[in-house]
Amino acid sequence: MITDEQSQRILDAVDAAFDAQLSFTQELVKHPSLRTKEGSAQELLHAAMAARGLAMDQWELDAGELSTHSGHGAVTVSYENVTNVVGTYQPVSGTGRSLILNGHVDVVPEGPAEMWSRSPWDAPIIDGWLYGRGAGDMKAGLAANLFAFDAVRAAGFDPAGRIHLQSVVEEECTGNGSLSALMRGYRADAVVIPEPEEDMLVRANVGVLWFKVRVSGKPTHPREMGSGFNAIDAAYTAIAALREVEEKWNTERANHRYFEDLDHPINFNFGGIVGGDWPSSVPAWCEFDVRAAVYPGISADRAWSELQECLANLGGGEKPISAVPTKTGFFAEGYVLEPGSDAEALLERTHAQVFGTELDTFTTPGYLDGRVFTLYADTPTLVYGPVSESIHGFDERVSVESIRRITKSIALFIAEWCGIDESTSPHQEN
Repeated sequence: MITDEQSQRILDAVDAAFDAQLSFTQELVKHPSLRTKEGSAQELLHAAMAARGLAMDQWELDAGELSTHSGHGAVTVSYENVTNVVGTYQPVSGTGRSLILNGHVDVVPEGPAEMWSRSPWDAPIIDGWLYGRGAGDMKAGLAANLFAFDAVRAAGFDPAGRIHLQSVVEEECTGNGSLSALMRGYRADAVVIPEPEEDMLVRANVGVLWFKVRVSGKPTHPREMGSGFNAIDAAYTAIAALREVEEKWNTERANHRYFEDLDHPINFNFGGIVGGDWPSSVPAWCEFDVRAAVYPGISADRAWSELQECLANLGGGEKPISAVPTKTGFFAEGYVLEPGSDAEALLERTHAQVFGTELDTFTTPGYLDGRVFTLYADTPTLVYGPVSESIHGFDERVSVESIRRITKSIALFIAEWCGIDESTSPHQEN
């Protein structure tokens, strides 16, 4: 264990660089890193990591290669210029445990800009909150990883274990970014992902499936509607059938550890709908997009089969409905962070030292890239990050003081987990 004096040096180093950390986070938020448009944000992070003397690796995601892995998500966009960035610190001694500090740079669409109090990309700090799309989810966490690493070295120490700082894409839609990094060979003894988790540690989270359902109809003139078949009307019948599956899965929550006490852990979100070709024609088609949650321990294939069966059964009704689902993104299984790992025990200590309270854990009905490392690399993965509000909504924001404390906790975690040696050379940081 590191000494109290060493801990204080690291904590002081976080405070000394915190204004710079906030400025860097603001700059990162100002890059609208929407899906397939992450390039400028990734270049900023690449430059920041390179300036710290890390060994840099940047590569385009390969849809064909990803398709060979059971955990990949369906690819519906071009991956040209869609890249991951990894900076690797190699210790001189190499005697400590290794660590991945992971975060995603992609953000969800901002929605109608007029619904925001200010531009989604301005990143102001107001009354202790940093605003902007992606501020909480999760650019504050990406910066926290970088500046926590800085703090250990600025305090006069060299981490004794290998560290990979990862900025990945595709977390919001497929999980293929972190999966690509794993398939590229990046592994470690533990993983930290500072998602916006209200100063808590995620114990379990759901898997997620994305798919599109196409409903077919029979077009006629409105004066002959009775002889036609309205695909938009039929789409609502298909949605209702999927809602029945959603409610069935929710009634089974008592059978799934860590989900028993949640009121509604399984959520189906119907996130988009479009159909028809002409106001005066009975619509011949309708498509709607679905995000369906799945309990840990339920395979994506099993869940997909049940959803397919539900929609196929609509074809056998009194008025048969053709509703055909197609995968469009996430095909991801949920996971549980099993208690008792050395990594979790250490995070409990560093959290208590910084926050003065015990580390709480909770179950989230949202997707997390932690599943990649937990399910496919058998690695303890600590998803733990700052307090935020309105992620994926309007006026997204993250607590400044929570960022500070999370950064301190991660910095102490790095020092304890990897071990430290007294540094013999100065380090360049931004």
